[in-house]
Amino acid sequence: MGNAIENLQAAQKHAMTIRPKVGGFPFLAETLRRAGVTKNIWSLPACQSIFLADKAPVVKQGQPLVSGTADIPAFDRDGLIKALRVDQNGESTFPEFLAASWRAGVVRYDVDFEKRTVSYYGCNGEEYVEAYAALDIG
Repeated sequence: MGNAIENLQAAQKHAMTIRPKVGGFPFLAETLRRAGVTKNIWSLPACQSIFLADKAPVVKQGQPLVSGTADIPAFDRDGLIKALRVDQNGESTFPEFLAASWRAGVVRYDVDFEKRTVSYYGCNGEEYVEAYAALDIG
């Protein structure tokens, strides 16, 4: 296992110990930012996550949301916002959030840890961007 992977895994593990159930994403984001991660690019429905970091890029392959051939849902901004609020309120697991995002037509989302934004994309160029607050996690 490379140093970049160890660094990423240590940051993720630490973030899980300090983040609250409600509104926890900014804690994770700040922990990753401090560990040198600049961007996180998620591809749905493959659940592939690429972390761009100071040490080296790292890819993490999650459990895909679909198998075989599938229709891509139409981009549903309101459905995406609902999925975000449910997750932000601690009412869903991360896999449930990913599935809800996919059902809302999200095929990719990018987290920019420097700008503190998350951009969600549909397959026809649709985009929804949300900013998150900076935190001082000590």
